[in-house]
Amino acid sequence: MDSNWAAEHLQVIRTLMERSALYRRALAPVTILVGAAGTTASVSAWLLKFETPLAFSVYWISVGIISAVSALLLVRQQAIRQKEEFWTPPTRRVVQAALPALLIGFVLGLAVVIAEAQAGFARHPARPTPDITWLPLAWIVLYGCALHAAGFFTPRGLRWLGWIFVFGGLVCLFVWLWVRPFRSQPQLTGNLLMGTFFGLLHLAYGTYLSVTERKNAA
Repeated sequence: MDSNWAAEHLQVIRTLMERSALYRRALAPVTILVGAAGTTASVSAWLLKFETPLAFSVYWISVGIISAVSALLLVRQQAIRQKEEFWTPPTRRVVQAALPALLIGFVLGLAVVIAEAQAGFARHPARPTPDITWLPLAWIVLYGCALHAAGFFTPRGLRWLGWIFVFGGLVCLFVWLWVRPFRSQPQLTGNLLMGTFFGLLHLAYGTYLSVTERKNAA
């Protein structure tokens, strides 16, 4: 049993090393797609003036689900084009590594949606809207944890991107706690955070991967 277990894991490690370049090529269009979706969604949220925690939470959970499904479909299409299997053991390990943090983020957002939906019927119109800027900050840090975990099975740059999300989210948390102007318009601040991290940062990383991949190919 132990020898079989060790042989299986050695095979997985060997496959992951062989697929490092493939993951790098696959990540470029995926991160650009997600970054474009995040940037567009942030601008749209600002134009549509989502001013309640309920609208903010439902909107960004929907954007996250659509982006995740689109990314999976894109990766599947790449696998079909290359005539390779999509749901391989290494792919399963990447998903399993990232899933806990992503699931926590989803449950937090869902909890806010349920709480705000229940409170909305009882909240007095004159009572100020609660500040839920902590939610996008939690999403940013948890997403960074997911990227860092998945980065152990993919190119090292993904772990660095995960650290950028984690440290960036923590820095923004302290700024939000201590700089009062950022708390005057919580939903605007939340949309700005989502667009900056999930939009522009993904676009920057995807562009970096595309440029370096062309250089390596040359």
